[in-house]
Amino acid sequence: MQKFIGIFILLTGIGFIAASGYELWNYYTGQKQALKEADTIPKEKKMTISDFKPRKGEVIGKLLIPIIDAKLPIIEGTEEDDLEKGVGHYRTTGFPGGNDQILLSGHRDTVFKRFNEIKIGDHLTVELPYGKFEYEIKETKIVSADDTTVIRSTVPNEVLTISTCYPFRYIGNAPDRFIVYAYPVEQISKR
Repeated sequence: MQKFIGIFILLTGIGFIAASGYELWNYYTGQKQALKEADTIPKEKKMTISDFKPRKGEVIGKLLIPIIDAKLPIIEGTEEDDLEKGVGHYRTTGFPGGNDQILLSGHRDTVFKRFNEIKIGDHLTVELPYGKFEYEIKETKIVSADDTTVIRSTVPNEVLTISTCYPFRYIGNAPDRFIVYAYPVEQISKR
C-alpha cells in the first residue's frame, strides 16, 4: 500500500510539473506571436489618437522597459486570454496623448517577472500606430487586490498606470497589487 501511495504522489507531482511547463510554453508562444505582430503594426503617418479604435483582443502596440530589457506586446483588454499574450490595456482608460489615465496590467510571473528591479526615475516607452510616447516612473505603491480606486480619470493630466500582482514571488493568488505611476517625459514622435 505504501508503494502505491508513493507512486501516486510521484505521478501527481510529475503531472503538476508537466501542466505548469505546458502553461509556460503556451504563454511564451502566445507572447512571442503577439510581439511579432506588434513589430509589424504599420506606422500610420496620418493617424491621430481620435482615429485609433482598437478591437478587444487586438495587438495594439509595444511597451518598452529598458531597465529590465523588456519589449512587451500590448493587447486591447485585460481578460485572461488577453493577458496570456502580453500586457493588457484596460479598455475604459485612455491612450497616450489623450491627457487621461492609461492603465496597463500584466502577470507578475510572465511579462512583469522582473518588475521588482524597476525604480523611481526609470523610463518606459509606449509605441502605438499613431506615435511613440516616453514616460518616467515617479511613484509606486502597493494596494489591496480589491482596491479599484487606482482606476480613475486623471484629466487633464496624463498618467501611465501599470498594475501587477504583489508580492512578486508569491505562490497562488496574490493578496495585493503593485502599482506604478509614470508621467510623460516627451512625445518622441507623432504620426
